Amino acid sequence: MSDGTALAERIAERRDGSGDPRELVGELRRALVLVPVEAGGLWTAELGGVRWICAFTDEAALARFARARDTGDGRETGRSWEFAEMRGARLLDEIVPAMGVPAGVAVDIADPEGAMVFPPVRGIVPDAVAVDVPGEDGDA
Repeated sequence: MSDGTALAERIAERRDGSGDPRELVGELRRALVLVPVEAGGLWTAELGGVRWICAFTDEAALARFARARDTGDGRETGRSWEFAEMRGARLLDEIVPAMGVPAGVAVDIADPEGAMVFPPVRGIVPDAVAVDVPGEDGDA
């Protein structure tokens, strides 16, 4: 089991060109991440035809996102954000497949130097929902 600190460290290693991508995915699977909740569901964003579940390694990273999201300029508005704490494995193995559309996980998106995306591809999400697994017509 891992808190988000180890995940943030693996992300930093990968961003600087070191670190093993498989270890990074493994760390996400073990990590407890924070996912904002809005209108009874997990907060997601769509970009490039993919629905991204936004997850954060700690409360400080979530707070930076909340400030930027609330005002667009990082000022405090006083709005409180609810969040769920869950293992990355649950996001990848249960929630992504249940979404019914191509979906992945975006971690610490308010931190340009620390953000990382985990797209819906083999080795990250189950093959049944990976966009790079050939379908019945042979297209990936």
